[in-house]
Amino acid sequence: MKKYSIKRDGASATESGVHPRLIWTSLQKNQTLILELVKRDIGGRYKGSFGGVLWSFANPLFMLGVYTLVFGTIFNMRWGGANSTLEFSLVLFSGLIVFNFFSECVNRAPTLISNQPNYVKKVVFPLEIFPWVAIGSALFHAVVSFVAWLLFYVVLLGMPAWTIILVPIVMLPLLPVMLAVIWGLSALGVYVRDVGQVVHIVTQALLFLSPVFFSLESVPANLREIMLLNPLTFIIDQVRLVMLRGMFPDFLGLALYTAVALIVAWSGFALFQRLRDGFADVV
Repeated sequence: MKKYSIKRDGASATESGVHPRLIWTSLQKNQTLILELVKRDIGGRYKGSFGGVLWSFANPLFMLGVYTLVFGTIFNMRWGGANSTLEFSLVLFSGLIVFNFFSECVNRAPTLISNQPNYVKKVVFPLEIFPWVAIGSALFHAVVSFVAWLLFYVVLLGMPAWTIILVPIVMLPLLPVMLAVIWGLSALGVYVRDVGQVVHIVTQALLFLSPVFFSLESVPANLREIMLLNPLTFIIDQVRLVMLRGMFPDFLGLALYTAVALIVAWSGFALFQRLRDGFADVV
């Protein structure tokens, strides 16, 4: 049986089901609502603070300073063509942009639905759009971090290579993976509240198991294939190619990554759709 949502705050009707086309259909029908929710989410995060949206600059820069002090100055790490602590900061920050984009979404996922009881209980609402909202909000912070990185690079080294414009193409395949994770975790988080604690531990581990503080080439050959099972490894490596080395990304690798990511995204969406009927009874 098909289920349709009433129009509310610009939302349009949406079907429930697990067919892959419903992912695109829901996004297309509710794009206006998604944009409004993203704006509300970003604005609500900094509402009442003196710094406002400037905190989105301050937080990654502060963490960059801490990591640079520890790994670049104290441990004196150098890789990725970096010849100084400042250049090392650029290499480090490029990896952090990708990781922070991913971790912000994943850490929010377990409570994404359970924190929206009004939408779950009181109205028939396209709940499947909330992962898009989480990604939109995280994308805003990623863009802010990217702008900060670019300004830092221009001041330190001059204009970067033109291949930097390929960053969106390199990052795009990561979106289906993030959607899959958010759909799955947000659905499971409604029923099992411990999911959030597990996710927090896993994301902390991923920070050090992803090539953020080291290059993929430095990993022993027998462990490199295992490292590539981490969905962030390939993307971080390709982002650094276009941002710092002025090289083309591995387009074949990106195509294969995208194909697998789309299948994974559908699996996460299917899980969400299967579990959503019970949300109102639990939230």
